[in-house]
Amino acid sequence: MREYYMLIERDEDGCYVGSIPELSGCHTQGKTIDELIERMKEAITLYLDDMDESALPTSAFIGVQRISVA
Repeated sequence: MREYYMLIERDEDGCYVGSIPELSGCHTQGKTIDELIERMKEAITLYLDDMDESALPTSAFIGVQRISVA
């Protein structure tokens, strides 16, 4: 079993948008967080099914940092 970090944002329509930084281009959306999570599991599965095992990314998500700029 693999684990990934999901970034979650809310768009201008109020939908939640999720992306997986380690899997470039792997993203989806949902009206609720629960819906987003289920859709993201599907998106990750499809993403990995299309990928050769040797091509899996070796990068690791570290975190998010808030930065203030005057």
